[in-house]
Amino acid sequence: MAIYPYQTEPLTDFSKAENQEKYRQALEKVRGSLGQTYPLIIGGKKVETGKLLASHNPANHKEVIGYIHQAGVNEAEEAMQVALETFKTWSKVSPSARADILFKAAAILRRKRHEYSALMTLEAGKPWIEADADTAEAIDFLEYYGRQILELQRIDDKVQSRKNLERNEYRYIPLGVGAIITPWNFPLAILTGMTTAAVVSGNTVLLKPSSNTLVIAYKFMELMKEAGLPDGVINYIPGRGSEIGNFIVEHPKTRFISFTGSKDVGIEIYEKASKVQPGQIWLKRVIAEMGGKDSIVVDNDADLDLAADAIVASAFGFSGQKCSACSRVIIHQEVYDEVVNKVVERTKKLKVDDPSELSTNMGPVIDASAFNKIKEYIEIAKMEGKVVFGGNADDSKGYFIEPTIVIDVKPDARVMQEEIFGPVVAICKVKDFDEALEVANNTEYGLTGSIISNNRLHLERAREDFHVGNLYLNRKCTGAIVGYQPFGGFNMSGTDSKAGGPDYLILHMQGKAICEQY
Repeated sequence: MAIYPYQTEPLTDFSKAENQEKYRQALEKVRGSLGQTYPLIIGGKKVETGKLLASHNPANHKEVIGYIHQAGVNEAEEAMQVALETFKTWSKVSPSARADILFKAAAILRRKRHEYSALMTLEAGKPWIEADADTAEAIDFLEYYGRQILELQRIDDKVQSRKNLERNEYRYIPLGVGAIITPWNFPLAILTGMTTAAVVSGNTVLLKPSSNTLVIAYKFMELMKEAGLPDGVINYIPGRGSEIGNFIVEHPKTRFISFTGSKDVGIEIYEKASKVQPGQIWLKRVIAEMGGKDSIVVDNDADLDLAADAIVASAFGFSGQKCSACSRVIIHQEVYDEVVNKVVERTKKLKVDDPSELSTNMGPVIDASAFNKIKEYIEIAKMEGKVVFGGNADDSKGYFIEPTIVIDVKPDARVMQEEIFGPVVAICKVKDFDEALEVANNTEYGLTGSIISNNRLHLERAREDFHVGNLYLNRKCTGAIVGYQPFGGFNMSGTDSKAGGPDYLILHMQGKAICEQY
């Protein structure tokens, strides 16, 4: 099958007036459809349970994005039976046919790009640039995984055959039914990547998206339907994690679980999945991405403007609501004051406002629970260090929190150790590069990290000794690109599954060796 080489999807240039107008038109179109009701989708059938959950705009919590029917155990069991039955046929569909559905979905998403991005602006609170990048990444996942399945299914060079004696094959086959549990912070990109990786590998899935972004997830279902995906391959079952989340994780017919979310939930899923249930004839596979406490280290001979730019972009992009976000900065004592001043000056210029306005740099945090948690951490920060900017919060209309900088924090402080998942960055001072690396590695996480330095030996040491799954030298620690920086972390950041990399699809399949003796 001849296809064009993989290239990343370019971002929209919003400096052009015509692109601004297109985005505003998309926002207007999405606003015109607010308040609708959305059913479950099981086997292509729309199911209404009567249990409705309202999805709100986090920038204006009085504005309802939509009402979504919620699945219970009965609906989850029905979805499981449909997925098991559909697996019998979908698993036999050729990899090239599965890949073509992903390529078609990517083409449709390009045409409807601004509508999907505008929906993320309203339902997830993403500013234009962040939402556009989310949609571009979703397109990248579709294109990349489509190509990966074609590459993996080539059988001519995996194993050796013995001339005139035997022919050996090694092929990858699907696992079965997967439980896909997705987050709200990349409500299209990560959901698309997790779900289509499982599907293009020949599996069927039960999709349980985050309750914060269920309308976006429903629109993804419409996208895949339009692309030609057969009914029953993806079954959309939004519902409470404590009810149907646990049910599908523990179900004896669930073959694998793919999860992105918090450390605590990830550990719970890992533990529950490890228990073999009555009637279960396999060990469940868990693919987990669980968060981080990510550092940017600034060396004494670094480009300090580059360092300040990287810190502000990594710490406050999408209000710090990224598992890759820089939530702590480790600065050499010789440049500490200068870097802090540069970071504060840049942060002062950020505009915190409604993300539907192009001029907004930082929108709200996702909901009341996140708002209250982050406020608590700001109070802790005031006790553990000195807040030199921000610290204020206002939820009268939306869940808005100022970008907050706390300095002179000790390496073992709570704000240096615990994932806050909000616009709060802690800064500490170190005496040399050795101490900087020691502090950088002193958390239970190991997701992303950056070194800003012009010292070649220090950069090489970081390659070896900075223990994170995604290490960046002289750039920010957010923004991994599909196919270029496979994404996933060490330790309590998860199973280092490396989404958007050459090994990811293999996690959704199992190898089968076949020998025919002549």
